Amino acid sequence: MNLPLDLHDKTITVYCASSTALAPVYFEAARELGTLLGQSGATLVYGGTNIGLMGAIAEAALSAGGRVVGVIPALLNQAGIAHPDLTELILTDGMRERKTIMEERADGFITLPGGYGTLEEIFEILTLRQLGYHQKPIVILNTNDYYGPLLAQLRSATEQHFMKPDNLSYFHLATTPADALEYIATYQPGPFDPKWFVPPNPARREEVPGSE
Repeated sequence: MNLPLDLHDKTITVYCASSTALAPVYFEAARELGTLLGQSGATLVYGGTNIGLMGAIAEAALSAGGRVVGVIPALLNQAGIAHPDLTELILTDGMRERKTIMEERADGFITLPGGYGTLEEIFEILTLRQLGYHQKPIVILNTNDYYGPLLAQLRSATEQHFMKPDNLSYFHLATTPADALEYIATYQPGPFDPKWFVPPNPARREEVPGSE
């Protein structure tokens, strides 16, 4: 499972589930990604817990000699689910501060399967990319075709003009952890295209309530 990539200068933020009730295939992919991150020299930034896919990826990265930074709200830390052996553990006042730190530290993002929290995190990163706040690489790791229905929904959004077709190029759909890291290692940002089909007219801002 060795990946001949040097990512010593990269910090990768990973979003994933904290559920412990998942099928083994999801834990296997999380552990493989953690191992590859540790072997590549990259720093892993994640949600800081020792349970679910979060715990699996952190343990694997640490076992492979990697640097692992956890970012966790104080409320969750009090619940006793923070990983005790991380390279660094950052406590935040809440979820918004947690997400900001994870975003700012990242040179790239990988999303594993997850629920509400994972989906919120990756869609915020995609929205910031769409608006031009960053051009960092974004990967969705589609283990077991978990994200198949979501991808169908996104294609429907482009077909019905809720967003531009090229918005689908803002993320890479990976089928394996090695594919995800290779994409980040070789990523080159493309040109920025404003999200709107018709650019907003600044002269009309006074007509929109609350636009001042």
